[in-house]
Amino acid sequence: MQHRQFVVAIVDDDPSVLKGLKRLLHACGFKTEVFDSGEAFLEREKASEPACVVLDIHLGGISGIETRRRLTASGSTIPVIYMTALDTETVRREATASGCAAFLRKPFSGNVLIDSIRNAMSSIETNQNKTAGA
Repeated sequence: MQHRQFVVAIVDDDPSVLKGLKRLLHACGFKTEVFDSGEAFLEREKASEPACVVLDIHLGGISGIETRRRLTASGSTIPVIYMTALDTETVRREATASGCAAFLRKPFSGNVLIDSIRNAMSSIETNQNKTAGA
């Protein structure tokens, strides 16, 4: 799989998390865009639609789950990988109901994140191949 062509958006209000995840993903060959809030992500240039979003649930402004709901309402089908330090049954249930490719509890290993992104990218490529063959 050629994941280098895809952009992964990272949304977290912790600058050290943004920096660390950006470094990790770059080391694994991914292009990234970082956003420090759900609002900043939603206001981005639509021409640069990422292939996947790594989205913190507990942000300073609107939550990651609300960000996902707004994406869905706008017609977006971008796969979302949620991450959170506060893993409760309620949060997990809301995240799953809003639609997610993966749910990661902080701290998580880099390999778990990379595998989750690759799985999300594989589903994109599979859907593109089905559409091209239709």
